[in-house]
Amino acid sequence: MPYRVGMKNIHFEVRKNNLGTTEFRSSPAMALPDGQVRISIDRFALTSNNITYAAMGDAMQYWQFFPVAEDPAWGRIPVWGFGTVKESHHPLIAVGERLYGYFPMASSLDVAPGTIAAAHFFDTAAHRAALHPVYNQYMRCAADPFYRANTEDLQALLRPLFVTSWLIDDFLADNAFFGAASDPAQKGLMLLSSASSKTAYGTAFQLSRREGIEVVGLTSPGNVAFCQSLGCYHRVWTYDQLSQLDANAPCVYIDFSGDAAFRLALHTHCQQLKFSGSIGATHVDEMGGAQGLPGPRATLFFAPAQIKKRSAEWGSQGLAQRLVLSWNDFVAKVSDNDPPWVLVQTHTGPDAVLATYLKVLGGKGDPRLGHILSLGAQP
Repeated sequence: MPYRVGMKNIHFEVRKNNLGTTEFRSSPAMALPDGQVRISIDRFALTSNNITYAAMGDAMQYWQFFPVAEDPAWGRIPVWGFGTVKESHHPLIAVGERLYGYFPMASSLDVAPGTIAAAHFFDTAAHRAALHPVYNQYMRCAADPFYRANTEDLQALLRPLFVTSWLIDDFLADNAFFGAASDPAQKGLMLLSSASSKTAYGTAFQLSRREGIEVVGLTSPGNVAFCQSLGCYHRVWTYDQLSQLDANAPCVYIDFSGDAAFRLALHTHCQQLKFSGSIGATHVDEMGGAQGLPGPRATLFFAPAQIKKRSAEWGSQGLAQRLVLSWNDFVAKVSDNDPPWVLVQTHTGPDAVLATYLKVLGGKGDPRLGHILSLGAQP
């Protein structure tokens, strides 16, 4: 449906303390102030990564990007996707321009562009000023080196996750795998939980191309065949096979699931655990703290910190060039594999968005499916 002045903006909101409680709220489109831009949110991806944003919304300030001013007990989950400028009161941003970036699960978003570059701008809205600029950046597709019109769905689904995957791999290599791969006679084990998740297998794709390590995917029985089909894990084990792991093998644990009970079991079993990193929370109901764990302290990985480090060392252009090269390799593998790593499903309208959200929240979906959603503008 075409966007018109006066149309309503539809927001999908969740209770912060009970992510299964949801509501759609609408508000009329207000007059756009000078200097601002109104973006119609055309399509966005929903993955377990977005559930992590919600589960860690207070701890990591994710709720602050798109706050619900009327009732702070409710939140708007951030997602990555594409939008089109439908109204502009900024002289350097044209109506019709295609943008990629961080959006709420909504039909539109008003932003206040700051300094304008050829490939991007940053939203300078007051409530986002103190938040990390990585999430405030909107890429202008016409000049974005990542952008390909025929891979928008894969970009929405995988680009933010792959950037995190790339940074995890880079962080581990930058720290010499914390000594886990120091013995040339014995490969260090990189143990990745929730191995069927997109961020995990993106990390495995990167790690599998390095020497001196073995990438082991940990997953539930129903996802073993999928993980094996990817070809980026040297071994795939179920969680209940942990006892078969050599307790004295030097290893690193990268936790994508947030399962506190399994984290404790692994820390207890692995006597040569060199590093334990926490990335996400696909098992929301089983999240727990890292207190009292034997072995190394479980550390939350924050991707923007590694971006800041590498940008300082390589320059932002140098970092971007490395990312784009790896991204192109990854997308080619995802697309050309038989069967493809991702089968895209598109869902349109509030009912479809709610049903898909609840499925992803429950963590029961087919790992090969990628969900692209749209709420659309409403009269």
